[in-house]
Amino acid sequence: MKTIKNIPNYLSVSRILASVSLLLEKPFSAVFFSLYLICGISDVLDGYLARKMNVTSKLGQLLDSVSDFIFISIVLYIYIPSMAFPLWIIGLIVIIVVIRVASLILGFVRHHQLTFLHTYANKATGLVLFFFPILFSIVGKEITATLICCIASISAMEDMLINMTSKTLNRDIKSNVSN
Repeated sequence: MKTIKNIPNYLSVSRILASVSLLLEKPFSAVFFSLYLICGISDVLDGYLARKMNVTSKLGQLLDSVSDFIFISIVLYIYIPSMAFPLWIIGLIVIIVVIRVASLILGFVRHHQLTFLHTYANKATGLVLFFFPILFSIVGKEITATLICCIASISAMEDMLINMTSKTLNRDIKSNVSN
C-alpha cells in the first residue's frame, strides 16, 4: 500500500532523472523528445494522482517543484545556446531568473523554507515552456520566446508579490487576492 501511496513522488523523481538524462542526448533528437515527453507527462500526472488518491503532502509539493525547477533549468541550458536567441531575449530571460531567485530568497527568509508556488501563472509558464518545440515550429523562435518571457515575467512578479505580502506560506495559492 505504501508503494501505491508514493506513486506521485516516484513520478516527480522520474522527472528529475529524465530531465538530467536530457543533458546526455542530442537536442531535438527522437530520444531527447521522448525524455521531454516523459517529463511533461510525469508533471501532469504527479499532482493529479496525488489529489485523486488523496495522498498530497508537503514532501510531494516540494518534490514536484524541485523537479519542475530542474527540468526548466536544464531545458533553458540546452535551448538557449542551441537556438541562438537575440541578445534582448537572453536579457529578458536573465531578468526573469533574477526575479525568481530574489523571490525564492525572500520567501526563504520570510518563511524559513523554499517557497516554490503553484499559481495559475506558474502553471501557464510551465505549459507554454513545455510546448516550446511545437510553438517554435509554428510561429518561430522569437515570437515563441517573447510569449514565454511575457508569461514567465508575470508569474515571476506574482511570486515576488506573494512572497512579499503573504503572512504564511501556502504553496497552492492561486493568487494573492485572498491573502
